[in-house]
Amino acid sequence: MESMLLGFQNDLGSISSEILSLQRKSISMSQELSNRQAIRGQLSQFIDDMAVPESLIAGIMDCPVTDKDFVSHLQVLNHKISFVKEQSFKEYKSCWDLQYEECTTKEDLMGIEDTANRGLFHKSSLKHKGTVFTIGNRGDVLAQQLEAPIIVPHTQSKNRYYYEALFRSEQYALVDNACREYLFLSEFFMVRGQPALNLFNQIMGKTLQLLTKNLETFVADCYDTIALFLCFHLILRYQLMCHKRCVPALDKYWETLQGIILPRFEQIFRMNINSIRDCDPTKFNRELGPHYITRRYAEFSAALVGISENFPNELVNRLLAELQEEVELFILRMAGIFPQRKEQLIYLINNYDMILNIIMERTRDNSKEAESFRARLSTKSAEYVEEILSPHFGEIMQFVKECEHLNEKGQVEELKKYENKSLALVQNFSNNWKKSLEELNREVLLSFPNLVTGSGLLQLALTQLVQYYHRFHKLLGPNMRTQLTNIHHIMVEMKKYKTNY
Repeated sequence: MESMLLGFQNDLGSISSEILSLQRKSISMSQELSNRQAIRGQLSQFIDDMAVPESLIAGIMDCPVTDKDFVSHLQVLNHKISFVKEQSFKEYKSCWDLQYEECTTKEDLMGIEDTANRGLFHKSSLKHKGTVFTIGNRGDVLAQQLEAPIIVPHTQSKNRYYYEALFRSEQYALVDNACREYLFLSEFFMVRGQPALNLFNQIMGKTLQLLTKNLETFVADCYDTIALFLCFHLILRYQLMCHKRCVPALDKYWETLQGIILPRFEQIFRMNINSIRDCDPTKFNRELGPHYITRRYAEFSAALVGISENFPNELVNRLLAELQEEVELFILRMAGIFPQRKEQLIYLINNYDMILNIIMERTRDNSKEAESFRARLSTKSAEYVEEILSPHFGEIMQFVKECEHLNEKGQVEELKKYENKSLALVQNFSNNWKKSLEELNREVLLSFPNLVTGSGLLQLALTQLVQYYHRFHKLLGPNMRTQLTNIHHIMVEMKKYKTNY
């Protein structure tokens, strides 16, 4: 009896679940029916307006031209064609309907200070001016995105794009279609050379003119040198792609686009150079750290050098050289506002070091720009080391230089006059060298925001000090040498200041 009741209970449960399932299906079917009835009238009218029935086709084909029915059939067909055209453009979106990233203006130049006073009706410049000179991920259009699917405006209307991303999408679509068209025409009509080009231009000419005009419109008001440079290199890469596909039909088109981009690129580039040249150092804050204009240059230069590594260009190399010269002069002018030579050297080292690090991160280590700033950094670092050692060990350093000079000339009698002075130097060194090392460590690390740079300069200073010690030790007499602090004690103490970053 119990098993029978349990079976009956299970049957009731399954029936209950089936009823719920049927109820949900009923609700769903009811909703589907309501939806279909709601759009039935509109959809039927839409289909009637678009469809061309066989009776209409037969009427146009069979009726005499003088018949009234023929005219009415044409009127109906004309209505349908007009309706189709209206629908085609009703929801149309192109690449140019998509949203751009924040556009640059003539106020977003490299040498314009962030704190510059503007007029009452001045249009504000970019909120993030650093993005004007930093490439970030924008270079991907030349790499993994070069042959990526084109941007479909209907699906990407909410996204924001830099101009070069839209340019890439448009030109890649052109390359793909133009290559297919040219190869088809050559094969189908059995033409080669100029006849094939003439036939291609008859078909694609107006399209190429439209794309050329679109670029001219953008370039006329463009102040984004990175966008222009990326577009220029997209052209070079797509031209190479066409050649690999044995399609010369777009060569003149590519040359036309280059002729549009390069003059504007050079113009904006020179505006940036002039903005650096016109900078007034007194308008900036007196800070020893890297200057934001220097950082702009480093990011910008590294971006252009990195992009053009595989496609060098004489114009770009010349412009980069001019910009580098102006930036170096700007850094020297800025260093000149500091009264002490040590402060000037700290400022120069901080700026040269930042430029070198950014360029090496983005480009090859042996690029011309990297080698140039590496040499300047090395020279100023050596001078800085002498400058910071001098307050603590200046007398010993001077003693070594003077005695070595006399020794080279063989003036033994003059050297003997320095023996009394050497005793005082040995005693002073033995009493103060530990304290001097502590002060050196504190001073160097506080002067440089880059800990790696600060640590490197400290080690360079300690190495230089050891060299002076050995030279000083060599000039002392046997009795005096025994009173000088042992080099091993000094080296053990120096190891405390060796850090790894």
